[in-house]
Amino acid sequence: NTVKMFARVPTTATVTRSAVVPARGYAVKPSGLKERMDALVPEKIAEIKEVRAEHGSKIIHKVTVDQCYMGMRGIKSLVTETSLLDAEEGIRFRGLTIPDCQEQFPKPAGTSEPTPEALFWLLMTGEVPTLEQTEALTAEWNSRAEIPKHVEEVIDAFPKHMHPMSQFSAAILALQTESEFARRYSEGMPKTEYWHAAYEDSMNIIAKCHVVASRIYRNLYHDGKHIAQDNSLDYSANYANMMGFDNTEFHDLMRLYLVIHSDHEGGNVSAHATHLVGSALSDPYLAYSAGMNGLSGPLHGLANQEVLKFLKDLQVELGGKDVTNDELAEHCRQILGSGRVIPGYGHAVLRKTDPRYSCQREFALKHIPSTGLIKLVHQLYEVVPDVLLAAGKAKNPWPNVDAHSGALLVHYGCTQENYYTVMFAVSRALGVLASLTWDRALGLPLERPKSLTTEWIKNNKTWFE
Repeated sequence: NTVKMFARVPTTATVTRSAVVPARGYAVKPSGLKERMDALVPEKIAEIKEVRAEHGSKIIHKVTVDQCYMGMRGIKSLVTETSLLDAEEGIRFRGLTIPDCQEQFPKPAGTSEPTPEALFWLLMTGEVPTLEQTEALTAEWNSRAEIPKHVEEVIDAFPKHMHPMSQFSAAILALQTESEFARRYSEGMPKTEYWHAAYEDSMNIIAKCHVVASRIYRNLYHDGKHIAQDNSLDYSANYANMMGFDNTEFHDLMRLYLVIHSDHEGGNVSAHATHLVGSALSDPYLAYSAGMNGLSGPLHGLANQEVLKFLKDLQVELGGKDVTNDELAEHCRQILGSGRVIPGYGHAVLRKTDPRYSCQREFALKHIPSTGLIKLVHQLYEVVPDVLLAAGKAKNPWPNVDAHSGALLVHYGCTQENYYTVMFAVSRALGVLASLTWDRALGLPLERPKSLTTEWIKNNKTWFE
């Protein structure tokens, strides 16, 4: 039997509030997620064995020379179970669209957005969890959240001019002293146990990374005055609260932000780098840190900062006053005519408005008056696609996730643009670490594609006929 995806299922193990003590010596409240994984892993291994037996020699894709030179764009060569990006529908998490998640996920009392807890359960199991299961996962993450003293000291010693993402990546590496995978591998752990150790590391990283991230935030922007974790709060509210935001509306935004930035199939830089480094059996701390170094790049996780800078510059160029759509469209045409771009529009895969943009727009329309940056974002959505289409500047003229996120954060007072990628990194942990755990569960091998040289291509033309 294949894994029965997306059904609402009862917990397979009784969730107990009594603590268990793993090898590292801290008490963990089990959520039942690992027990569910124990049942699913053999089924998925059997399913893939059947798929390979039936389809193993079939050709999925033929690679062109241009693809080899142009970033391997579009080459179908990876298997990532947690999500799939459709050019028309956008991202699907284990088959569910973002609106599906918003509709089907259980929500804590008094909240209106899906939680990372529910999303992570879905990514790991393919099943929509119950409210009880998500609350148990919140409790388990809270019980794993404490960071060692030496990691606090490392973070506190970073100079103020060190970029927040550099601090975050280095802090994750400092946490590697706690790796169950590294310890157990050195003790001769059998391959069948790899995923168990990867699961423990992944759960610990997720449980601790928002604590690390908030400590960096408070050090840089609030004189090192830290706010303790509140175990009565869910993961997103805790992160926002530790940063210093007690607005429950912002807590809901944080839930939405962490869910929609979590996973975008396996070929993007952060997901692929995590998978690649993990394929060498580097432990999840090393692999996740590597992936987040990729996320730090201007062509990946820094994109929303570029959009926010564009919006602020545009406000200045427009004289700080409201303009009509026609006036804004003309200014956008002038921007394109000068050789500049309009960031936040277009996507390498998507050919319609990014659903991650749409849900942020809906959040803004529901909660925020249409003024200032928010109004400008809404106006750009109304005029930019037609301007880009008329100019022939984009295959996909529609907004992506980065076109809205910065303006929302600014509205609620989170104005430190250099920090935004750290929030992205906390979110991305959910997707890349769920995938990494499944990589080890399925026994995926070392990734080692074959590279060529230009000389080889020139002298072996008959190979392509």
